Amino acid sequence: MFGKGFRLPLYVIATLLFGIKTYIVYRFLFSLEIENSMQEFILFINPFVSAFLVFAISVWIKKTSRQVKYLRYTALIGTLVIYANLVFYRSFSDFITIPQLSQGGNAGDLGSSILSLIKVYDIFLFADVIFIWYLGKKQQDRVSTKYPRSGKVCAFALSLALLVGNFFLAEMERPQLFTRAFDREYLVKYIGLFNYHIYDAFLHSKVKTQHVFADGSELPAIKEYVKTTIDQKGESDLFGVAKGKNVIFISAESLQTFVINNTVNGQEITPFLNSLVADKDTYYFENFYHQTEQGKTSDSEFLVENSLYPLPRGAVFYTHGQNNYHAFPEIIKENGYYSAVFHANNDSFYNRDQMYPSLGFDYFYDQEAYEVTDDNKIGWGLKDKPFFEQSMKYLQSLDQPFYAKFITLTNHFPFELDDQDKSIDRYDSNSNTLNNYFPTVRYMDEAIEQFFQQLKEAGLYENSIIVIMGDHYGISSNHNKAMSMYLDKEQITPYDHVQLQRVPLFIHIPGHGKGEVQSTIAGQIDVKPTLLSLLGIKENDIYFGNDLFNEDHKGYIALRNGDFITKDYIYTNETCYNFETGEAVEETEASACTDLSQVIEKELSYSDDIIYGDLFRFVDFKQE
Repeated sequence: MFGKGFRLPLYVIATLLFGIKTYIVYRFLFSLEIENSMQEFILFINPFVSAFLVFAISVWIKKTSRQVKYLRYTALIGTLVIYANLVFYRSFSDFITIPQLSQGGNAGDLGSSILSLIKVYDIFLFADVIFIWYLGKKQQDRVSTKYPRSGKVCAFALSLALLVGNFFLAEMERPQLFTRAFDREYLVKYIGLFNYHIYDAFLHSKVKTQHVFADGSELPAIKEYVKTTIDQKGESDLFGVAKGKNVIFISAESLQTFVINNTVNGQEITPFLNSLVADKDTYYFENFYHQTEQGKTSDSEFLVENSLYPLPRGAVFYTHGQNNYHAFPEIIKENGYYSAVFHANNDSFYNRDQMYPSLGFDYFYDQEAYEVTDDNKIGWGLKDKPFFEQSMKYLQSLDQPFYAKFITLTNHFPFELDDQDKSIDRYDSNSNTLNNYFPTVRYMDEAIEQFFQQLKEAGLYENSIIVIMGDHYGISSNHNKAMSMYLDKEQITPYDHVQLQRVPLFIHIPGHGKGEVQSTIAGQIDVKPTLLSLLGIKENDIYFGNDLFNEDHKGYIALRNGDFITKDYIYTNETCYNFETGEAVEETEASACTDLSQVIEKELSYSDDIIYGDLFRFVDFKQE
């Protein structure tokens, strides 16, 4: 294959092959949005820049065998890093962070979820590794390098120059790239996956020191911000309407708003939840957004219990499970409530066995409390119908008033369900994920309807308020083609993507009779203050949400990546869209979005400061 005079070094061959492979992954397997030719150019060069920087180190290794060995294993490790991110991306449309590596213990519970993300053609990602190993073995002397010191320095200098040039172009195209580090797609697109991981490691070390050096001096600025921007005047008309009642909270796995009052193959997807929308005992929030990040379900729990934002990297439940919090269960405990969580999964998943006591929960009914058999489990564990059924004996034994949180499992990726449990047919598209989603949503809908009936039979229904909330999206942007087909759209635009982050929120108050559909712009950050208000509980606190029934509302919802929604605008991808039409607004009008974007960044930063610094350890809320 190579002639007698061939002298192309192996590190150059490795750079070219690895760079081409990485670009193909960036361009065709990751859904990185390319807006102009400069972004395309940067995306093309950064794989080669990163590869050359790493592989060129081999020129400093004197022994030929060690030089070849370094290149072999570097190519293999680099490919494994790419592949791990690819598998992760197929599920979450996101990239791995160091804090998430601490969640590796969860992998054993993923089962078929991970298997469904592995494709047969993935083996081709290792083709260059095999070729490099082959060359290193068969033509070791011909592909190794023996540069003089000046040649080694030159190779090193060239790699650094290319890196600096890459960073310069990235900063030119995307100013403040490194200060907006919570947007991982931008980092990967502009500086590459490997440089992103190095930067992520830097951020990780930085935030670890934040707890050590925090002394509470950060709190006055945060309190002032909350007082002037978040705090509401007066009380809502519904303040205390549920005073002394039990709170039953259903965290509905992966339930998105687009299925509500919608059909598939001519059949209602959620007939029971649809009936609640029209029920006069129910308040249904149609513009309610999930605000989770990498922690998904655990992030939604964190938002609900604390009215603080999740972290931009990793899951708070893992990284800061031992922090001091002033959470909803702790507050209502002071008002005579007992609190419990029901979730048929192991207690260490998402570090819940550590986090729940920090939040003030009294008890956790984990999978050990349930009889799980081959007949009643699927996917991630116990099916929802037997889950609610088996939970009733525990629920009836709780001292009242209680706060009981139920976390469902069946409607979880990859959305598996036995044929005998399917009440509607699968959808027919190019996405098995979306196709399977509708039957599992219907099954969950039937399970919740069954649970309502069980509550009535147990005599718990009338003296309770029942909250049903979707915890996060179920269908990621990787399935946009199928989603556009289902929604009868030409394509899913950035505006559409944000609107697909809506999840249902139902607040059902038996006997109330004044419920209605609410169009208020709302999010999971608002649940804690809203529930406290309904229970008639006033508390000195620091949080970033609002009582949704109070007309004095801050008027926006921030997503963890810095995007936001108001009644007039949706801001995403640095573009301001009209909320009603989805059209990008004129530049003069877009200044309103730009101004609010700065407020959003400050709010997210203050919430992060509270968590990273464990600032509540310096606060005595009883004396505030």
